[in-house]
Amino acid sequence: MKIAITGKGGVGKTTVAAVLARLYARAGNEVLAVDADPDANLGAALGFGAEELGRLTPVAMMSDLIAERTGAPKGGYGTFFKINPRVSDIPERFALEKDGVRFLVMGTVETGGGGCVCPEHVVLRRLMSHLIVGDGGVVILDMEAGLEHLGRGTAGAVDQFVVVVEPGERSFQTYERIRKLAGDLGVARVSLVANKVRGAADEAFVAARAPRGALLGTIRYDADLIGADQGGAPPYDAAPGVVREIGAIKGRIDAERGSVALAAQMEE
Repeated sequence: MKIAITGKGGVGKTTVAAVLARLYARAGNEVLAVDADPDANLGAALGFGAEELGRLTPVAMMSDLIAERTGAPKGGYGTFFKINPRVSDIPERFALEKDGVRFLVMGTVETGGGGCVCPEHVVLRRLMSHLIVGDGGVVILDMEAGLEHLGRGTAGAVDQFVVVVEPGERSFQTYERIRKLAGDLGVARVSLVANKVRGAADEAFVAARAPRGALLGTIRYDADLIGADQGGAPPYDAAPGVVREIGAIKGRIDAERGSVALAAQMEE
């Protein structure tokens, strides 16, 4: 199971990603949680401390490793390098582990532009492809509101794209933009999770704007979650109501995946 969680900043996608990772681990799965957002804070939401996170280097900043795997000198733009570097050992070597969840930070390419054909970008794209297409277990991706780490073949192999939204027009505009980007990459279905829902008016707003069948579930505005964030506690441990609601969303994700698998078997 490979799940990409995305949405505009501040909507709560990292909370959804962190709780889903813990729920899948509790169910006995091997889980890798990947922070692919430049504003990386998934590690804190999973309960890793500042000292642990301080020892974790984003893959994009591993200049020695990138030079070794691509054959390009550090900072050597404009030179020849391998475009299919070996990356299969990176999760095992560099991920942290806590509560049954392994955690890896992708990082972002700071030079040469977001779409540069540079050694760092090649390694990130190759690693993302390995995690989604070739790696086993459950992979939870906490992504920014773009899909820059994903190529066409990689995006098409993601089992579930989930956009977290708030009950507001700008949030749904972001959903529509992501849905178009995902469609351009060959993704047929992009689902929604509505967060910070306060009452009937918010529910009606979401229901009126969500495409038919796209809404996986809602997460109510929760004081325990606010307290967890202020106190630096993992939402899984501090906000039981949110965990129950995300657990129901997990159940729908699993049910949809089971339906797709059954349909594929019947076609065969």
